[in-house]
Amino acid sequence: MKNVRLMARLDIKGPNLIKGVHLEGLRVIGDPQDYARRYYEQGADELIYIDVVASLYGRNKLTDIVSRAARDVFVPMTVGGGIRNVEDVTDLLRNGADKIAINTGAVQRPELISDVARRFGSQCMVLSIEAKQTGPGRWEVYTDGGREKSGLDAVEWAKRAAGLGVGEMLVTSIDREGTRKGFDVALTAAISRAVDVPVIASGGYGEIRHLVDVVNEGGADAVAIADAVHYNRTTLTDIRSAARAAGISLRQL
Repeated sequence: MKNVRLMARLDIKGPNLIKGVHLEGLRVIGDPQDYARRYYEQGADELIYIDVVASLYGRNKLTDIVSRAARDVFVPMTVGGGIRNVEDVTDLLRNGADKIAINTGAVQRPELISDVARRFGSQCMVLSIEAKQTGPGRWEVYTDGGREKSGLDAVEWAKRAAGLGVGEMLVTSIDREGTRKGFDVALTAAISRAVDVPVIASGGYGEIRHLVDVVNEGGADAVAIADAVHYNRTTLTDIRSAARAAGISLRQL
């Protein structure tokens, strides 16, 4: 059985690690460098950095944060927010990113997916999908940090993007994000069934059964945790131990 990857997600605004609910009401948590180091020491398989306001202002400012993190953190880092072209990708990779997550830029210009995949390989190209449920079995993609409707069906967009060269998908439920009520298992399952690339479930972790459900029922290949570890309600070490005890295959530290 393939190991499920346990990731820490760090949402960034300016120089700060922040956290909200439904991608709104953003509160400052602290220095992202301190938290990245903590999660690395707790055994994170990967880190995800998302600049949550970059797309609104048409800029990407994560290079300094990523460059600093790369000196202390020795696990793969996925970085997203405000990425519009191959030059933005090149800049982030040179500063320590391993993979690039794109949402708004890909929706606005789908050929960007192919450009990145051809230049750097599909393994570098992560599609970030932020979605809200619109009805039974239907979810709409949102852009610009969860603020703007795209009119795209999330599952259909995932299938199209997979054909353009995406190597992995970060699927965030806006409805569940920050609520601690569990991942959107149905959304994760719908996308996992529709594509042949790994799917990272994000948004809603509150307790270990949520991880178990999204892996066993949703088909998630990885889970991204934020709120639970940012607020010290648990640690990645404890989550890993509990998940393994529940029968989920994760890397043993």
